[in-house]
Amino acid sequence: MHFDTPSRRNFLGKMLALAGGSSLPFTLNLAAMSNAVAAGATDYKAIVCLFLNGGNDHFNTVLATDSTSWSEYRRVRATADSGAIALPGVGASGGVLPIVPNTPQAGRSYGLHPSLGPLKDLFDAGRVAVLANVGTLVQPLTLAQYKAGGAAIPPRLFSHNDQQAMWQSSQTEQAGGAGWGGRLGDLMASANGNAAFTCISTAGNAQFLSGRSIRQYQLAGGAVVPINHLSDRLFGVPASANPLRQIVAGDYADPFQKEHAAVVARAINSQAALDGALLSAGPTGVPDPQPYINPNNGVARVNPLAVQLQTVARVIGSRNALGIKRQVFYVSLGGFDNHDFQLSSQTDLLAKVAHAMAYFDGLMANLQGVDMRKQVTLFTASDFGRTFTSNGDGTDHGWGSHHFIMGGAVKGKNIYGSMPVTGVGHDLDVGSGALLPTTSVDQYGATLASWFGLSATQIADVFPNIGNFSTRNLGFMG
Repeated sequence: MHFDTPSRRNFLGKMLALAGGSSLPFTLNLAAMSNAVAAGATDYKAIVCLFLNGGNDHFNTVLATDSTSWSEYRRVRATADSGAIALPGVGASGGVLPIVPNTPQAGRSYGLHPSLGPLKDLFDAGRVAVLANVGTLVQPLTLAQYKAGGAAIPPRLFSHNDQQAMWQSSQTEQAGGAGWGGRLGDLMASANGNAAFTCISTAGNAQFLSGRSIRQYQLAGGAVVPINHLSDRLFGVPASANPLRQIVAGDYADPFQKEHAAVVARAINSQAALDGALLSAGPTGVPDPQPYINPNNGVARVNPLAVQLQTVARVIGSRNALGIKRQVFYVSLGGFDNHDFQLSSQTDLLAKVAHAMAYFDGLMANLQGVDMRKQVTLFTASDFGRTFTSNGDGTDHGWGSHHFIMGGAVKGKNIYGSMPVTGVGHDLDVGSGALLPTTSVDQYGATLASWFGLSATQIADVFPNIGNFSTRNLGFMG
């Protein structure tokens, strides 16, 4: 049976017309706003989101090491295999790596997990900063307001899927919708010669990169995967007359066939464009990462996160050939939901993170003879933090957490935000030592968006909750 169904574009046009005079001006204003922002993009900039899937234990990533804080840390995490680590010269070898922020905090001192040696070096060099206790928030919130109820809080706290979605889009998984990386791409895509390469994921489909109009481009591994047999001799038909391309990407009257064919055609054209421009991997292109060493057993392994970042560097190296001015990337590493075996698991995972970030910093320092570090900023994100108390072999789901920002434009060697008291029962403890965030994801993202070139008006469009916070720029970008 044939249904005379209008296409999506026709349907949208009719709905806008039915909505009255207010919708069309809004649409035109949004398009004009996007073009105005993009028109000012004469240089190149990229933002890279490194998502730590599962909820990284920030308490074992950035640690307070002053005597009061350290004593409380050791007291609460004293259970066997709890994931507690040692200061240098105390207990296990290696120990916490001290960091000294440019802006000292009276009576406090800090260190990084022993696996984060390469990140300590970048922190000391001024190219990495720490953002303390950041998490999903709708508005500023006190512990009393949280306990009393009635105040606006993020829905479905402590749920992996929902909090990943909240971090990436300010909405729950069920709500769907565009991610804030994709919304950045919507505004900046017209600055690019080929908008298809504005938002790129090397880790599968990411809500972070889903735009209102922009479509994320996914790269599997290090290759631009083509549709097979499009240019082959097929069933005795010469390659020049191969009908497969017309079948999968031709023009159709039926709106569903038409849309599917359009998607396929975009994929074919994008693959051809990127494949022809993408820098190679290896000695003649972007150097391969050296194996990282698993701290638990000393075995050298390939770091999958470093390979993802190598692909990002290869795409960035193709920016001029593709006519690109603004890009948003997404990479990820899983395994951080450490309810069990946290000590060994997180030790290995953080070694991968530090190894990959240091490798990427080195690539950006000399990408085809150009220092790109001031033009590329990487930031970490995760579902949530963990509880301060241990369940005996790991930790449970928390809320606020500490994160890293890396790049030449970062005002590094500093800790931004408010570093909480170490312990349980204080005025940010929502239960078992899990932290009530003092900085919102919207503030985190808005600071990056400002560096990216967006105005306050555009930032408010990308981050719907930013108007609830008095501080919109956290100051960690130059």
